[in-house]
Amino acid sequence: MSCGASPRDHHPVRRRRQRLLPSLALPRRLPEFPILIDPPDLSQWRAGNNGIPGVIERESPVPGPEIAVISLIHGNEFAGAAAADRLLREDIRPLCGTLRIVFANMAAFERFDPSNPTASRFIGEDLNRVWSNDRLSQKPGSVEMARAQELLPVIRRSDMLLDLHSMLWDSSPLFISPQTERSITLAGLLSSQADTPFLTLTDLGHVGGARLIEQEGFMAPGGTGRSVLLEAGQHWRPETVETSARVIRHFVENAGFVHWGSRGEPVTVSRQAMVTDNVVARSASFGFTESYLGGQVIEKAGTVIALDGDDEICTPYDQCVLIMPNLCVRRGQLAVRLARRL
Repeated sequence: MSCGASPRDHHPVRRRRQRLLPSLALPRRLPEFPILIDPPDLSQWRAGNNGIPGVIERESPVPGPEIAVISLIHGNEFAGAAAADRLLREDIRPLCGTLRIVFANMAAFERFDPSNPTASRFIGEDLNRVWSNDRLSQKPGSVEMARAQELLPVIRRSDMLLDLHSMLWDSSPLFISPQTERSITLAGLLSSQADTPFLTLTDLGHVGGARLIEQEGFMAPGGTGRSVLLEAGQHWRPETVETSARVIRHFVENAGFVHWGSRGEPVTVSRQAMVTDNVVARSASFGFTESYLGGQVIEKAGTVIALDGDDEICTPYDQCVLIMPNLCVRRGQLAVRLARRL
C-alpha cells in the first residue's frame, strides 16, 4: 500500500502495469555486508549510574535542560553506541543541565554475530515501534517492551532527545523529525553544523507502530519536548561512527542555546523534504528497476522505479527523493518512502 500526506494532485504512485520492463535489480537474498567496525565493549556502562541499567547520567552545576542521547534501539546498529562509548570515555559533559546517554537494547546487541549481522536487530519485537501510550500501558510481552517501560522515565523527563540509528543499505546520512516546528528547528541546527548539511526529513510515521521520537512528550501540540532521529550511514562502516560522534557533540554543545532560545542567529533548514508516500510491498515479487541509493533524486514524475506484482511503482512528482529503499524487501514490509523537497 501507499499512503499520502496531501491530496492526490500528483502522478499516481501505484498503477496497473502497462508495459514490459527490464529485469529487476532487486537481489533475491541479502548480500554479504562487510563488517568494518568492531562492536564496542560496553561492560563499563552496563550497570548505569542512576538506577537504570545502561543509562549514564552526567550533570552540570549550571541549570539547564535534561537531554538524552539514545543508542542501540536496534541491537545490530552499534555505530552510534561506539561513538557514545568513545565520548563517555573522553568524559563528555553538558555545558548546562543534565545529559543522559542510554544504551537501549543491550540484550539484542550482545547477540550480534558477524556471520549473521541482521539477526540481532531485536529479540522479541522492534524496540522502535512500541512508544505509543497505549502500548506502554500494557503488560510487557517481550524483552523490548519491558525495556521500553524501564526507560520511559528517562524519555519523559527529556527536554531534547537524539536517537542514533544507521542503515543497512547505502544512503546519505539524514535526520528524521516529528512534524513539530520545535523539532524541525533542532534538526536544522544539527544539520547546519555538519560538514555537508544532511537532508532533514519529516515523514508519515512508521506503519509498524510509534517510534521513540513520536513519544507523546515530543508530539504534543503546545508542548516543549524536541526529538530527532539520526540515520548516520551504513551500519558497519567507520564513517558512520564518526558522523554519530560529531552529531552527539553538536547536540550536547548546543542544547542549552536551543532550550533557552539564546542563539544569536536564526536556524534555517537548507535541505528539507517531506515524505508524501510510504510504499509497502504487496507481493513477494516486489523489485526495484535499479539498485537505487538512499537519498537519490529521480528527476521526472511518472518514472517507474519498481514493480510489485501486477503494479508499477512510480514517482509522484519531479525531483522525488527516495528515502532508504529496501533492496531486499519482503511482502508487507516498507519498501521505500517517497519525499518532496521543500
